[in-house]
Amino acid sequence: MRARTIRAWQAVHTWTSLVCTLFMLLLCLTGLPLVFHHELDHWLGNSVEAPAMVPAAARASLDRVMAAALARYPGKHGLFVSQEPDDDRIWYVTLSSAPGSEQGMKQVAVDARNAQALGEPPLEGGFVHLMLSLHTDLFIGLPGQLFMGAMGLLLLAALVSGVVLYAPFMRRLRFGEVRREKSARLRWLDLHNLLGIVTLAWCFVVGTTGVINTLADLLVDRWQQQELADMLAPYRGLPPVQRPGSLQAALDGALAREPGMKPRFVAFPGTSFASPHHYGVFLRGATPATQRLLKPVLVDARSAGVSDSRELPWYFTALLLSQPLHFGDYGGLAMQLLWALLDVITIVVLGSGLYLWWVRRRPAAVPDGSREGAGVRWPSPT
Repeated sequence: MRARTIRAWQAVHTWTSLVCTLFMLLLCLTGLPLVFHHELDHWLGNSVEAPAMVPAAARASLDRVMAAALARYPGKHGLFVSQEPDDDRIWYVTLSSAPGSEQGMKQVAVDARNAQALGEPPLEGGFVHLMLSLHTDLFIGLPGQLFMGAMGLLLLAALVSGVVLYAPFMRRLRFGEVRREKSARLRWLDLHNLLGIVTLAWCFVVGTTGVINTLADLLVDRWQQQELADMLAPYRGLPPVQRPGSLQAALDGALAREPGMKPRFVAFPGTSFASPHHYGVFLRGATPATQRLLKPVLVDARSAGVSDSRELPWYFTALLLSQPLHFGDYGGLAMQLLWALLDVITIVVLGSGLYLWWVRRRPAAVPDGSREGAGVRWPSPT
């Protein structure tokens, strides 16, 4: 590789790494507990557990589930009812002070088998929520999300340039060699390069999915303004529904339209995932490979008849696949442990990259004729 080309790649790698490294350290440090967010919520007492019952326990009507939640908060109105993809024993009912409003929200966990209220998980607050807010948007909403997305793009550029620089550098060394007899700087350089290559694929996956996740609000807005608006075109100009009908009938209608699928969440009329005339029933696949994918079904809130059902666009599907993959939420505890280990290694890579950049600014004198470090000005591949 020509010296001028190497210097250009060095400049790309150095400055993309320097700009994004501190933020990537923040993301790795906050992302580590988020890998175990289910376990932490349970340990901290912020989750609700379903009691054991016989396997053949019947399912309660969603109307009874809503009645149990509203009994906790009379006068409030339904926003959503939802279930976790890997646990259908609990319905999480989100309520608010007015139809379609997000003011005064409360959540009640209701047993899906007997419609007994189990508790009230907090919607905000707590350690996991703090880590998630810091990880996703720095507590400043969409501007913070987009800023973190830009940092993610810089990370991907740093990874690509690091790989380009790694190839000619390793021609003089055996793969994975750490020159323990050399100076501390060169030992850290070798270790940094080794760990960077080990975590390269993982960093690409987490970095790419992280960038996609920062666009979540924009992608949802696009879907609402285009696809959802097109589905609702026949109802444009009609008066909104004042008294929605049976929630269970709406769910039954959606499941009859899409047999073999399972409920993920139901949005009430007037919310952003429905319309003033419809329940928005979002169904998921029934297999481990499809349970993260959703299909929206619009159900008339008066008649419980299905108005429309369409596949989500590719960008929404990419978002749904990226969210659990980003936090290692696909393969159970084994994948969580792997994600945590790679996260810790990446923290070492990022920290060593900062160290190598700093010591390069203050080069130590070496005896004349010494080859230690000669021609080696490889910045840190983060």
